[in-house]
Amino acid sequence: MPQLRIALAQTNPVVGDISGNADRLVEWTHRAAERGAHLVVFPELYLTGYPAEDLTLRSSFVEASVSTLSAVAARLADEGLGDLAVVVGYLDRADLAPRVGQPKGSPLDAAAVLHRGGVAVRSAKHHLPNYGVFDEYRYFIRGDRLPIFRLHGVDVALAVCEDLWQEGGPVSVVAGAGAGLLVVPNGSPYETNKDDVRLELCARRAREAGCALAYVNMVGGQDELVFDGDSLVVDASGELVARAPQFREHLLVTDLDLPEAAGELGELPVDALDGTVITVDRLLLSAEPLPPYEPVAPVVAERLDDLAEIYAALVLGVRDYVAKNGFRSVILGLSGGIDSALTATIASDAIGPERVHVVLMPSRHSSAHSVADAEELVRRQGLNSRVVPIADIVAAFEKEIELHGLAAENLQARVRGMLLMSLSNEHGHLVLTTGNKSELATGYSTLYGDSAGGYAPIKDVLKSVVWDLSRWRNAQPGTPPIPENSITKEPSAELRPDQRDTDSLPPYEVLDPLLRDYVERDMGRDDLIAAGHDPELVTKVIRLVDLAEYKRRQYPPGPKITPKNFGRDRRLPITNRWRESLT
Repeated sequence: MPQLRIALAQTNPVVGDISGNADRLVEWTHRAAERGAHLVVFPELYLTGYPAEDLTLRSSFVEASVSTLSAVAARLADEGLGDLAVVVGYLDRADLAPRVGQPKGSPLDAAAVLHRGGVAVRSAKHHLPNYGVFDEYRYFIRGDRLPIFRLHGVDVALAVCEDLWQEGGPVSVVAGAGAGLLVVPNGSPYETNKDDVRLELCARRAREAGCALAYVNMVGGQDELVFDGDSLVVDASGELVARAPQFREHLLVTDLDLPEAAGELGELPVDALDGTVITVDRLLLSAEPLPPYEPVAPVVAERLDDLAEIYAALVLGVRDYVAKNGFRSVILGLSGGIDSALTATIASDAIGPERVHVVLMPSRHSSAHSVADAEELVRRQGLNSRVVPIADIVAAFEKEIELHGLAAENLQARVRGMLLMSLSNEHGHLVLTTGNKSELATGYSTLYGDSAGGYAPIKDVLKSVVWDLSRWRNAQPGTPPIPENSITKEPSAELRPDQRDTDSLPPYEVLDPLLRDYVERDMGRDDLIAAGHDPELVTKVIRLVDLAEYKRRQYPPGPKITPKNFGRDRRLPITNRWRESLT
């Protein structure tokens, strides 16, 4: 059987940096050539970065993608890499007349094969996802071709990301076309337990297509999305052959024994079994199989456990948001509580403690242990810190305006938010907010106070998971970064004497499962009660969540780790008289 060495370039593009992404493509192709690869595969929309959102609708952006594709093909040949076949995702446009309901300019989520100085193959994603964080009917039109290119005597088919996740379409066509290998560039964002789903999907699709399958995914943070890599190769029976590590760049090099090409070259329309017709386009890059060679041993990287995965996603999300947006440092308020402690620890692991600045802002209601716990965390991690007491600042406000109850409590949070934003303005720090998903869901935060900032590392982390992550991080080798008292003490905003979170909210071990069911699973009141949640609590929590929508709209972005986050996933109207709790 013919042999083929493939290299999956699990890499981290930057949205909009088309020339920089092209440079990275050439660099990683050199690495693949040094390791003897014959085929190199880059992720979905690699040249433009993904998702580019409304940049996709700008003709100048599309033109830059198309022209760079041709230029980088020529550059690869000029640098002695022309004999490698390079698969890369890019942004293209269809040659269609404008029509109502079609995205401006008819953009295509495209993939190309670069070979011997030119663009040998062009194709586009057939299935366009329009759920969760995806909004691709807004940006793209559907592709209708399945390229199968013959490389060193092996027929290689090419599909893009969502084409694996949907029934029918390219995978169904590959099954009848007799390809020996299906390569799939992806931009598949992370969420908990997705690696298990991904492997099962690739194995099933390989069996359906009757050929080996190589799945390459990008890695890195893009605003709220985190891409975890987890590129993999399975054989025609669905057995795992090789797998890349999670959350870091990696070149996964794998040798495969593949069936010899047998199909006739040319074009043939085929029923895609999804109500469409796909044209199979068979073309020749190189006909002769390679001489036999010694294969490299396949690599299967060890999987991270669930908490390690989540923590790695949060660290990568913060690191790339800081780096890709040009920030040199971050700043946050450190209260001695668990949320700010975990946020500071994530930031320290992401960019280094020397670039993390924390401000301790005790008020007249702050406990002695809060300041002590915050100072102990600073000592353990080596962070930059300063203390700015706020009692006199709050008193100055109170001298000029009379406030009572919640308004008076929130004034303290707003003073802290103002101080952090002022220091950000003065020194160029990125302000990190420290609220968790449980608080964000129930409105347990202060607008322009603790919600003020530029990025929210634990925005999608329920409070119970905040504790789990903190314990997990402390259990790793080295000095535990978080003081034990920050983990074990009862949570409190400390905005009034003897305040506790449970004064306003049920215990988090009760609240968080209810929030998962209501927010992430979209269960209604009757379903929640049927699932075993207390009816009175269901009514209360639904009301809290529904009324806090206006606050969430003004909250900074943060890394998505759950199946449904606040922001890109969950989109509800602010002005809304539907009340689930009243039905």
